[in-house]
Amino acid sequence: MGSPVESKDVEEPAKCGFFYGTLMAPEVFFTVCYDTKNVPEEVKKRHNFHEAILHGYCRRRVRNADYPGITEDKEHTVRGIYVTGLSAHNMARLDFFEGSEYERRTVTVRLLEKIDKGDGTFELVEGEERTAEVYVFLPTGGLEGDEWDYEQFRREKMAYWTRAGYGFD
Repeated sequence: MGSPVESKDVEEPAKCGFFYGTLMAPEVFFTVCYDTKNVPEEVKKRHNFHEAILHGYCRRRVRNADYPGITEDKEHTVRGIYVTGLSAHNMARLDFFEGSEYERRTVTVRLLEKIDKGDGTFELVEGEERTAEVYVFLPTGGLEGDEWDYEQFRREKMAYWTRAGYGFD
């Protein structure tokens, strides 16, 4: 087996993903996809990260877990990160990481653009539509009623989720 940061499938077209939980953090994304949060610059350049929104889904905490799940819900939207340049090797690692609790689906997201309001403040507005792969939580009874908190995750759990080999031990 080669280095975890080398490309294994250059010939296949890259996919894009929408991540709404732990994988919103580039450190977790790189740890899952490349087995290290400190990837070389040429690997970082393969992926663009852009804020986005997914309509028709709701994000909730997974019971007794550090991560969330989303389910279809026409009344809600989910903010997350749209990531480009996902190889077949990346997708295989992401599928394994997400496991049987999630189903990968193709969805349409809208990129969020930061607009200067002219008074020193900014507003996020919906921009272009993009197609992305997303992981939808299957056992809906396993979700809590509370929204998952990304900032709390970064403060309290990030170090645990960015150790080499996480999810593959």
